[in-house]
Amino acid sequence: MVRVASNRGKKKKMTVADIAIIVFIVALSFTCIVPFLYMIALSFSSNEAIISQKVGLWPVDFTAETYKTILSDMDMLYTLGYSIVLTIFYTLVCMFLTICAAYPLTKKRLKGRNFILTALVFTMYFSGGLIPSYILVKNLGMMNSIWSLVLPGAMSVFNMIILKTFFSNLPESLEESAAIDGCSDLGILIKIVLPLSLPSIATLSLFYAVDRWNGFQDALFYITKKELYPMQMKLYQIISANQQLDSQQGGEGSVGSYIVPESLKAASVMFTTIPILLIYPKLQKYFVDGVMTGAIKG
Repeated sequence: MVRVASNRGKKKKMTVADIAIIVFIVALSFTCIVPFLYMIALSFSSNEAIISQKVGLWPVDFTAETYKTILSDMDMLYTLGYSIVLTIFYTLVCMFLTICAAYPLTKKRLKGRNFILTALVFTMYFSGGLIPSYILVKNLGMMNSIWSLVLPGAMSVFNMIILKTFFSNLPESLEESAAIDGCSDLGILIKIVLPLSLPSIATLSLFYAVDRWNGFQDALFYITKKELYPMQMKLYQIISANQQLDSQQGGEGSVGSYIVPESLKAASVMFTTIPILLIYPKLQKYFVDGVMTGAIKG
């Protein structure tokens, strides 16, 4: 017993591989943190400091004028609330369709299961393209509609495969016991499968939410009504208007009443990143379990 205790008390010596991993992680962390700090500094620096390229990792001539410019738009609060509602609605629709596709494909008794799965995987590598997608959305009457921002990307096959694999890893005995007790397939899904699949569901919900929150291209193609602009499109509009003012003044008015484009872009990045940063820590405990468990069999 003494020998066992002494062995437990010994600290594991670091190997060359351990040191190399630590160095790699630290270097990788710097590649993520340094640009982020630079964007923060850029968004809080004065026009003169940005133009003279004095800004490093700390704001120069601290000012919040860039954020005031963004928030001074009368429609910004509406756009923020609309984007949050759109993201939540999109995530719910995507998860509903993903679950409805993933769960039946785990059942061997499903006729044509392999064909359906092959057809879905085929769409991962070959899409219809931009022009056919635009024509389809237009013919379905979804232009200038919230559905044009939801339905075209309503299910990711990659996410569906992750969730399907997670479902497949659940013990079959649980479903068999529930079936013996008279529980239907829908009841098994709601009462047993989904509660046990929270890690994967939370992870994929985060994937979908980030995808919609950062979405820009679909709104650029399908939306012309300003009241339906998501946050990214609204910020793009503000940046474009500021750049037009810059070009009209020939770049000579950069210390005047408007903000240099670099500062406005940096503030826009921060404005759209912070909501995701607030959500991610709450889902982090599910994140690793959801991805790793869903990738065991694939």
